[in-house]
Amino acid sequence: MAETSRPRQLSLRRQLLLWLLLPQLVLWLAAAMLAHAMAVRYTNEVIDQTLAQTSRALARQVKPFGNGFYVDFPRAAREILEEDPSDRVYYMVSSPPSAFLLGEPTMPPPPHELVAKAGNSYFYNASMKGQDVRVAALYLLAGTPEQPQLMLVQVAKSRALSAELTRKILLDMGLPLLGLMLLTSLLVWAGISRGLSPLRRLRRVVENRSPRDMAPIEVNNAPAEVRTLTAAINSLLEEVNRQVEQQRRFIGDAAHQLRTPLAGLKSQTELVKAELQGHTPDIPRACRQLEQVETSVARSIHLVNQLLALARAEPETGLQRSLLDLNQLTREVTAEAVPRALARGLDLGLDSGDEKMPVLGHAGLLRELLANLLDNAIQYTPAGGEITVELHRQHKQLRLAVRDNGPGIAAAERDKVFQRFYRVNHQPGGKGCGLGLAIVQEIARRHHTRVELSDNIPHGLCASLLFKPENSTEKSDK
Repeated sequence: MAETSRPRQLSLRRQLLLWLLLPQLVLWLAAAMLAHAMAVRYTNEVIDQTLAQTSRALARQVKPFGNGFYVDFPRAAREILEEDPSDRVYYMVSSPPSAFLLGEPTMPPPPHELVAKAGNSYFYNASMKGQDVRVAALYLLAGTPEQPQLMLVQVAKSRALSAELTRKILLDMGLPLLGLMLLTSLLVWAGISRGLSPLRRLRRVVENRSPRDMAPIEVNNAPAEVRTLTAAINSLLEEVNRQVEQQRRFIGDAAHQLRTPLAGLKSQTELVKAELQGHTPDIPRACRQLEQVETSVARSIHLVNQLLALARAEPETGLQRSLLDLNQLTREVTAEAVPRALARGLDLGLDSGDEKMPVLGHAGLLRELLANLLDNAIQYTPAGGEITVELHRQHKQLRLAVRDNGPGIAAAERDKVFQRFYRVNHQPGGKGCGLGLAIVQEIARRHHTRVELSDNIPHGLCASLLFKPENSTEKSDK
């Protein structure tokens, strides 16, 4: 199956330019449209005012005469109106519905929906002689009271001059706006470049840094956001450095711990081989040496299992948690440890009751936790001793404890025993590898709790943990 290509992500610079310049362009276009509308409006108002004045001046030249009208319109006045062919003013005086008196007979009539009222001027757009014109219509009431007459004075002017005036206004307004937009865009680009320069410096510092260099990154004169990012990176570097050092120590300690049983195993197998190859092999002695080999193998296997358990408990590994019955799990792990306790002559008991105790956790890790606590108690409790596993509700929590009447651990060493490969010197046997309690504490941390060590009365050790009970459905924590 072919790998799908991921969509290309815009850089931060381009995103900032897009989010800053795109609204600016939209606003500029809106301003241009508004400016055009205003230019058309004001131009029409000027033209309409001129046409209204002309129509009223022309109307004053028309005087009633008997049952008709007398038009006193000198030739000089007509020549003034018709002087400029490119900006000619057309006029017509008529008495509706069809009495033409003076002017241009092809003047377009007012719209049919127009409700005329004497003394008012009306404006409309029309077409005349192949060109668009703006027309002003003025209705006047004339005649006698017995025979009233309605007179219509129309004055029209080409809209070409209005369009030219509108274009000039737009140019006079639009060119400065365009220059202002270009200047603003240049300033925005320069501002973004300057604002992102600390990030570029930080990128160069990180790119030129050696992978082994975990020293904190230092940035001077940087904005607060870059300082916050640098602080987060430094915190991450510090944590990575701590983890690397911890893993380095762990690998060194693990190699040292494995070297000893493997070297002993090699020596013992060489002794067994030499014994069996002799002229008179001592079979009982070879058997004792093979028993030591078996012990070394068991110790090595135990150490490897402990190392694997510790690796599974590391925070870097994913943890899938689910709802489980801690009481049932405790019963099962305790039952599995009974044969080992009986083999050492110990009395292992359980005090938990029959109540279900649901918790949210990882069943495998919790089994490992309790098994390690029991292994420690079984290993260091003398024969004839007692070990008790307790699980009870304590206030709003569940308390799991393992008690024994062994030698216990001194208060001064209780924090140290959780360190990896640390072993208490006075404990008999010395078969442990110093990882059991470290594994227990790591698993406890993964379940948001911790192991508490205290004295068991009258003597011995008590290791206890507190868990939060759960009644919810299955959850996960990855």
